[in-house]
Amino acid sequence: MRIDKVTVADNNVWLVGDDQRVVIVDASHDAPAILAAAGGRKIDGIVCTHGHTGHVNAAIALADASAAPVALHPADRPLWDALHPGRPPDIELGHGDVLQMGGTLLQVWHSPGHSPGSVCLHLAEAGVLFSGDTLRKGGPGPAGEPPGDFATLIESLRRLLLYIPPATVVHPGHGGSTTVADESPHVDEWTRRRR
Repeated sequence: MRIDKVTVADNNVWLVGDDQRVVIVDASHDAPAILAAAGGRKIDGIVCTHGHTGHVNAAIALADASAAPVALHPADRPLWDALHPGRPPDIELGHGDVLQMGGTLLQVWHSPGHSPGSVCLHLAEAGVLFSGDTLRKGGPGPAGEPPGDFATLIESLRRLLLYIPPATVVHPGHGGSTTVADESPHVDEWTRRRR
């Protein structure tokens, strides 16, 4: 199992797989840099944790360069369509779906709040969660950017943190990594301060 990170304009792009195949989690800004990080490995898929620009704007260029399908939750199609009109994602993500890409199994957790179609991807075999902007080190991602909703985000986090094992390493869409154990005690505090 190999997990690589490329940071492009303050956005984390995660490459998950082995020495032959990889799946890209989020497609931020710079398709050539992401392709270089893939290092010639076959790209099995491009999975977008949500539809905000910094997580999808290089998806089409990556898909065209690699012939890999792009996956997005359908609730974020309006965000996607504003950036990529006339070119829908290839795969609609749903809660509980299991994606077999990059030689791995990624389970989809629908975690709305930051956006209606936000998802986290649980890589159980490695004890890792790719959280997009649902959860970052020190708290939830912002819910103020339309069409986010803070109460929905907190409910998603409560559900997620209840079922994902505490030792799970959380790789977010921005900033450094954390663990479920480090973040879960603070949900009530986040709720009080609304961030």
